[in-house]
Amino acid sequence: MKLHVTTIAAMAVVAASAATAQDQAVDTSAINQDLIQTDETYSIATVVKVDGIAWFDRMREGVQQFGADTGHDTWMVGPSSADAAAQVQLVENLIAQGVDAIAIVPFSVEAVEPVLKKARDRGIVVISHEASSIENVDYDLEAFDNLAYGAKLMDELAAQMGETGQYVATVGSLTSKSQNEWIDGAIARQEEAYPDMEMVTDRLETYDDANTDYTKLKEALTAHPDITGIVGGPMPTSAGAGRLIAESGLQGQLHFAGTGLPSVAGEYIQNGDINYIQFWDPAVAGYAMNMLAVAALEERDDQIAEGLNLGLEGYDSLGEASEDRSNVLYGSGWVGVTKDNMDQYNF
Repeated sequence: MKLHVTTIAAMAVVAASAATAQDQAVDTSAINQDLIQTDETYSIATVVKVDGIAWFDRMREGVQQFGADTGHDTWMVGPSSADAAAQVQLVENLIAQGVDAIAIVPFSVEAVEPVLKKARDRGIVVISHEASSIENVDYDLEAFDNLAYGAKLMDELAAQMGETGQYVATVGSLTSKSQNEWIDGAIARQEEAYPDMEMVTDRLETYDDANTDYTKLKEALTAHPDITGIVGGPMPTSAGAGRLIAESGLQGQLHFAGTGLPSVAGEYIQNGDINYIQFWDPAVAGYAMNMLAVAALEERDDQIAEGLNLGLEGYDSLGEASEDRSNVLYGSGWVGVTKDNMDQYNF
């Protein structure tokens, strides 16, 4: 489903991007051009869990930059709220449009499996992110080892809590594979290293919505007033937890470590309501997914393997999940942010 032929000269935009990388969302100064070199123009749609939140606003920057750098037709869509059925319908629409590739961050892996199989049966390349158990894709790209990411969150939370006390954990959805693996890693680390800590409720499902995070955390605190820690899977929990701590006057008593962005949680970090957030740059992830989409469309499967260097920060030596899941690749792209280094991350 190649749309139209361009000249090789058009791809020189990729090289030119190095000169202006400091002004762009993604530093492409070391990009692996061999992987994406082509004389074709492809249509690549990125489908996210929910549109209109800061995390995916940032991912859109990377998706749009890839299109500007390479000349491919790239764009991002997502449902207005975290809704598996709505995301499936968006994929159905893209299949009907006849796009060349779909990059997707599934809200529910189980929900999108059938429609992604349909897409691939139609010859559409599918790249996923935050979906390490997914089957109906050409490649899944993870920013890092999910269990290690969660273990690091628990280490940070435990340090704040003095390695003792009750805590709760949040996920956007009980079917959001990567977020649940982060929490799996956090719980395993707690059970292994911090026996005096205890998770006192089931995982709170917050639908990637800061207001829902706030409400459910407040309810949990009412039911379990001895809670002193929150480990947050979804990015909006950082805002929901920060608001709860600030409004309840629990600074220094209720602690948080979780996924977040400075643009969302910065005021709470600055004020000392929360002390630590962890994230990877969704703009780089969006760019990387689109790179893999072009490589797959160009049938460069021999290059898409363990050790692949995309030339992007955090994706310079990809690992494979396992011999059985060699199409699941992961990088080392997370960073930890506190009040001391927050000013280095202005998104």
